[in-house]
Amino acid sequence: MSESRHPLVRLRQIKDYQFSIEFGAGVPPLLADESAPLGSGAGPSPVQLLLAAVANCMSDSLYFAMRKFHQDPKKIETTATARTGRNEKGRLRIQEITVNIGFEAKAEEIEHLDRILGQFEDFCTVGQSVRAGIATTVIVSDGTGKELHKTSGKA
Repeated sequence: MSESRHPLVRLRQIKDYQFSIEFGAGVPPLLADESAPLGSGAGPSPVQLLLAAVANCMSDSLYFAMRKFHQDPKKIETTATARTGRNEKGRLRIQEITVNIGFEAKAEEIEHLDRILGQFEDFCTVGQSVRAGIATTVIVSDGTGKELHKTSGKA
């Protein structure tokens, strides 16, 4: 098994719950902040950042699988939501993540769609890592809104 280290991410507190997240290599910093009542909501919260990471990785993985078969999904649009709840100690935790991926092309325009949909989630490093601890539902729809794929649960 090969391992690799990804670039360092550095957080610098600005004030209270606001942090500047620095990615290095010429990538502009991102301001993160907790939502009210803890923070002021001046930037995405940690939950939103996690959702963005999972949704982005799943979208990238679908695009990668499509391109592997020389298919063009056209534009991809993804939304992600989290359901939170209290654990046995009363602490707030993410209980479930739902990722809805839509691509602009019609299903019948995509060759090998069954194979693409059957494998794309396995390419997602972040999503599958998170899924090991948080139940995750992934739904894929085409440009007509037809649901083509749905998986649920933990890895």
